[in-house]
Amino acid sequence: MPERAVFQTICHRHLVSVRPSASVLEAVWLMTAENCGSVLIIDAAGPLLGILTEHDLLTRVLAKGLNPQTTHVSDVMTHDPHSVGPDVKVAEAVLIMIEHGIGYLPVVSPASKILGVFSTRDALPRELDDAVSLAEFNDQVNDALA
Repeated sequence: MPERAVFQTICHRHLVSVRPSASVLEAVWLMTAENCGSVLIIDAAGPLLGILTEHDLLTRVLAKGLNPQTTHVSDVMTHDPHSVGPDVKVAEAVLIMIEHGIGYLPVVSPASKILGVFSTRDALPRELDDAVSLAEFNDQVNDALA
């Protein structure tokens, strides 16, 4: 079976996004309605400013006792998130996620158009295994070079 690119794996429904001025509560309502674990933060012109994930909500809002009705997503989002191009192989994308401890990767075209969001739920078990093997190999190489 040939390796799949991330663009082949993501759901091609509409993008789930909010403006930076949206409240955290608005973002949570949208994430719940769309049954997704992240929301992209874009401005009126459309470029990707950040991403707000379930993990961000736990560590940056709930754990700090912030009010989700008055806190803006721009205050708690991950700014300038890691992203990948549509042709990046799934195992490579998962490796990026492992190395950086992230659960979601925006997929962005070479022309900076946001195409969707990749998560590990989009990967097949074989692709996850390939990424873990790559991560272990990278650790071994780094240990040998240290």
